Amino acid sequence: MEAIMQKFFSSRKLVIVIVCLIISFGLMTVSVAIRNKRSTPPMIQQFGNDIVGFADRVVAVPMNGVQHGFVSVKNLLNTYQENQRLKSKVDLLAQTQVKDQTLERENKQLKRQLNVGSTLTGYEKINAAVITRTPSSWASQVIINKGQAAGVKKDMPVIAGPGLIGTIAEVNKTNSKVVLVSNTAENSNRFAIQIVGSDSKVVNGIITSYDSQSNRIVMGNITSKAKLAKGDRVSTSGLGGTIPKGIYVGTVSKIAEDDYGLAKKVYIKPAANLNDIEVVSVAVRE
Repeated sequence: MEAIMQKFFSSRKLVIVIVCLIISFGLMTVSVAIRNKRSTPPMIQQFGNDIVGFADRVVAVPMNGVQHGFVSVKNLLNTYQENQRLKSKVDLLAQTQVKDQTLERENKQLKRQLNVGSTLTGYEKINAAVITRTPSSWASQVIINKGQAAGVKKDMPVIAGPGLIGTIAEVNKTNSKVVLVSNTAENSNRFAIQIVGSDSKVVNGIITSYDSQSNRIVMGNITSKAKLAKGDRVSTSGLGGTIPKGIYVGTVSKIAEDDYGLAKKVYIKPAANLNDIEVVSVAVRE
């Protein structure tokens, strides 16, 4: 009798499981059919979706918080490292400025002691702003808001940022025209420059043209056999008359031979950004 009852209950459980599966599949089929016919899901499905969405939000909030925490810590570490690098550069800049001021005072004292007077490196600055730069003459000239009244004269060099950008070509009472080194016109900005080679020998030459394809200043009239290398610094030599010595022009980009193979031709990367000129300084030779 007991064995029969156990078999009955076991069969009953199996029947209940089968019935539950049938009901579940039936509900799923009805739900899919209703979902395909309706623009919104049925109530049971909405309730299930809401529960799943709520569970996702409950799990996502702390996970997003942890992720944002890691990102914040990483950004904080990067900011700290960048701050340390900037501090070291500021300290180095301050040291360089102090050294330059000391050397300048020492140079003036030596000049007075030796009764040398002014030298090729002595000049003062007249600060000015660019007031006109037209698209048609973008690479050839700019107009600044200082002229004769401020002491500006023709052929004076003009500096923007770290390096030379051109010379004064025309002076009016309250404004002046600056011919840029990127001007490709013949006989523009033909002034003397020099390069200090790796063997400490000075190579003199003249800016002869501008290569608009590579955006490089071209230095020619070089007859020296001194060794030059890419990255050598180029500055004005002061031998042209009105342009002081020691104004930064750029760095050597490429060394080639002229069209006749008789002398070197050096391509120079300008130190100043010729596409971003807003404030300039006119160098007035002492």
